[in-house]
Amino acid sequence: MTLNLSDYNIILASKSPRRQELLKGLDLSFEIRLKDIDELYPSDLKPELVPEYLSKLKASAFKDELNPKDLLITSDTIVILGNEILEKPKSEDEAISMIQKMSGKTHHVVTGVAITSSDNQILFSDTTEVTFSALSNEEIMYYVAKYQPYDKAGAYGVQEWIGYVAIEKLVGSYYNVMGLPVHKLYAALKRF
Repeated sequence: MTLNLSDYNIILASKSPRRQELLKGLDLSFEIRLKDIDELYPSDLKPELVPEYLSKLKASAFKDELNPKDLLITSDTIVILGNEILEKPKSEDEAISMIQKMSGKTHHVVTGVAITSSDNQILFSDTTEVTFSALSNEEIMYYVAKYQPYDKAGAYGVQEWIGYVAIEKLVGSYYNVMGLPVHKLYAALKRF
């Protein structure tokens, strides 16, 4: 069953090539629109609620621009280790440090999604549990130097070298770890 969204102009507000690839995988036509926003959230917000909060914040930047037939998709992904949010690293040292912290441990990847029209909004999130094997400093430095994961939450891409060699166990959606829980997005679009 395919989605009957031919009457809608679907907009993906993300520069992430992974999100664009995943949305294409649903056989949907869409356009990309981008806005720079400060991804700030209340410091007392529970970590698992941050991605939905930021997805809604990103959508609010487009509020006055949406036509009745526009359907905007915004999303945010974070990595949670314990109670610490590992966002996108700002430097090589920060990327190395993040992966060192996750080495040999289990973390959670949470992606929040907002589907917004001029008169409606659906918010949801998905969580995937990821267990890394122990990585040597040499392996971590190799990965960071070669793949430069500075645009990725938690400083890694599941679809890259590190995903092949370090992920021992994954409970939940692989695509959620890539940045978009397409199974939940598909179900939400069917309901919209």
